[in-house]
Amino acid sequence: MVSSDEAARRLGVKVTTLYAYVSRGMLESHRDPAGKGSLFELSDIESLAARSRGARRSESRLATIATGVTQLRHDEGPLYRGRAATSLLAQMTFEEVTGLLWETSADGDWSVPDLGVCPLSDTLERMRWALVLCGATDQLRADLRPLSVIRAARRVIAGLVDVVGPAPSGETGSTPISERLAHRLGGSAPASSVAAINAALILMADHELATSTMAVRIAGSVRADLYDALTAGLVTLAGPLHGGASKQACELLVAAEREGAQRALNDALREHRLLPGFGHLVYKSGDPRVRGLLPLAEQLLSEDRRNLLRDVLRLAADHDLPLPNCDLALAALSWGTGMPPDTGRTIFAVARIAGWTAHYLEELAERPLRFRARAVYVV
Repeated sequence: MVSSDEAARRLGVKVTTLYAYVSRGMLESHRDPAGKGSLFELSDIESLAARSRGARRSESRLATIATGVTQLRHDEGPLYRGRAATSLLAQMTFEEVTGLLWETSADGDWSVPDLGVCPLSDTLERMRWALVLCGATDQLRADLRPLSVIRAARRVIAGLVDVVGPAPSGETGSTPISERLAHRLGGSAPASSVAAINAALILMADHELATSTMAVRIAGSVRADLYDALTAGLVTLAGPLHGGASKQACELLVAAEREGAQRALNDALREHRLLPGFGHLVYKSGDPRVRGLLPLAEQLLSEDRRNLLRDVLRLAADHDLPLPNCDLALAALSWGTGMPPDTGRTIFAVARIAGWTAHYLEELAERPLRFRARAVYVV
């Protein structure tokens, strides 16, 4: 069953139009036991969508993915298990949000596994190395019971954070992930950046069926173990159009500081045709996650940099360019505190382990091998 909002979104119509379909007998609605409107059978919605497109039934094993992990709403952004991610920033730690996504207690072992010394220099390469080693040193990595998967996910998150940089003295397995990451990323004010990094981890934890999440679910459908499934997600996230977008936005801010906002934006448009850190395929009226993260990032900026950031935003708005997205907020966080330019991607990768694991667990409950696209042969 799906809500009226989700049914309307899938059909590409307004909710009022959806209920017009009900009154005409084209759809059957069902009462929501929670008293929050009507519910609709997903199969009925998909059939009506196919008819409205004039689609023909054809042999296919493409799956319709029903998920209870995350729902995207234009005005609220991602909802984790029905709770708006932006509302969790002042209420939860990242560890508690993983518990919400994984439907388990936030308590658990977040100790760093002993992986030895990493020989690589690039942060994302070190994280891939840590993920491989986490799997290689797990004696029962093929155990796919939920509690075992969750235990492995905590181990992976701790391992990925550990290779970002050297650990400060006094750190233990109970030190919050946001605090560990803040110290390893360095910058001018690691203690002050903990709240912003915790917020970024929460907001980036999941985003429904993003490309990297689909890679994880496909791996889960063939019953790859968690480590291999997360590897599929991590290598997909490495693309510059996915996890690497915040680095391009950071480069825009660096250029604006060096050359001025007008020249930086003009050069970026000439090179990319789009402005890095602006616009979103889902949120046409603005990325709600920006409202949660950008104010926290701005608090860490000097007055000059805060004014420059506002000049960039004002110039973009004056020329009717798309609204800023979460990549700009991540970029402001790294640029304003002297953290590495790829900080946004690093936070993204650590955070998304939470969402990927939730989707992986959900996929294990589905029939295996359910993803099979059919090609259209052309001459």
